[in-house]
Amino acid sequence: MSEVVERVLALSKADGCVVVYSESSTVDLRWANSTLTTNGSRRERHLTVISVIGQSVGVRGASVLEDLEVLVRASEQAARDAGQDEDYGPLVSGPADPDFGDPAEATSTAVFEQLARDLGDAFAGDVRQYGYATHDLTTTWLGSSTGLRRRWVQPTGYVEMTAKNDARGGSSWVGQHTRDFSDLSVPALTDELRRRLSWTKRFVELPKGRYETLVPPTAVADLLVDTYWYAGGRDAHEGRTVYSRPNGGTRVGEALAPKGFSLRSDPHHPGLAIQPFLTAGASSDMISVFDNGIELPATSWIDDGVLTALPHTRASAATYGDAFTPYVDNLVADGGGTATLDEMVASTERGLLLTCLWYIRVVDPETLLLTGLTRDGVYLVEGGEVTGVVNNFRWNESPIDLLGRMTECGVSVPTLPREWSDYFTWAQMPALRIPDFNMSSVSPAS
Repeated sequence: MSEVVERVLALSKADGCVVVYSESSTVDLRWANSTLTTNGSRRERHLTVISVIGQSVGVRGASVLEDLEVLVRASEQAARDAGQDEDYGPLVSGPADPDFGDPAEATSTAVFEQLARDLGDAFAGDVRQYGYATHDLTTTWLGSSTGLRRRWVQPTGYVEMTAKNDARGGSSWVGQHTRDFSDLSVPALTDELRRRLSWTKRFVELPKGRYETLVPPTAVADLLVDTYWYAGGRDAHEGRTVYSRPNGGTRVGEALAPKGFSLRSDPHHPGLAIQPFLTAGASSDMISVFDNGIELPATSWIDDGVLTALPHTRASAATYGDAFTPYVDNLVADGGGTATLDEMVASTERGLLLTCLWYIRVVDPETLLLTGLTRDGVYLVEGGEVTGVVNNFRWNESPIDLLGRMTECGVSVPTLPREWSDYFTWAQMPALRIPDFNMSSVSPAS
């Protein structure tokens, strides 16, 4: 609440102070074997005090607000004990939001009423249904000794549904992000699951190898989230990432994808709106506590196939003479394509259709080589139709290489990353056709 922020700022004796306080209200619902199993709700809060003394910073946080003065003094002592911070910069000034004094907003299980009713109808079918739904409202207040006062309420929800039958390979998954569940259709999601399970009547065993592969939007999102998380400008300048030039500098200005392809972030993007100002409880290669409260612009990371920017703090941007392009918590990829995934299937002579990727890990940051597993349905496409389900694979690919090798980009649609949904929810992606996706080994995973 705003009163906590004001009390901390009044207690501060530092040269500068930033306070970030958040209260989260979360509800969730689970089901298994076509039966609702659990639901729950929780409230959480967290306070971060950032004290600046000279050009040093001290940060202390707490989730229990017992003695604010002890927390403030600990933050100030941490600043005195620290050396000069390489990200040092003047604290951000700016507006005082008119709703800064408003209380936290809360969600409730009422948000699931229509979902639960529709699930009851879905459970009456002949496939086993599993899933999870969650909805969160997080209210954030940010105050600074500069007079800055910001408040934001972020709604975040998503649903994941899995259906299974007894066939080999008989499992499939769908997911969708949502702000309030009003745009979610359980019948439509269930129909898609049943359609995919109908493809499991024929099982085909395939060996490892390179296959023409249709990568759906959810899997593209997981791959491109990793390209974003490893795109820090400082790391690139220091030669540690796939965005580094061999002889120094970064690859900004180089073509990474076909003409017409773009990757961008925009806090105001329709349907993907997120907090429009930066909050940071700790500094990293891409965000800095000194940048707290700064307005987040729309940024093109790749434009017309060319790498145009990398995430920077103000300090790292100034160090390397780059534009200040802060990290924004959503991603939109678009290649100008108009084909749906079904239309891409219809134009495929022989290839694989993925459902999603799982257990993604970085093998080599300098090439952004990733490894992971396929999950919940890998389907064989022959003559423009899905003709069966095949075994799962372990794969090894660099998403940067995939961007350069893709031969088709479908229509860009809102999608939920499967692997990273808990950490990165808001994405809009196309399906991609990769002529030679590397399935490096057969996986026993189901």
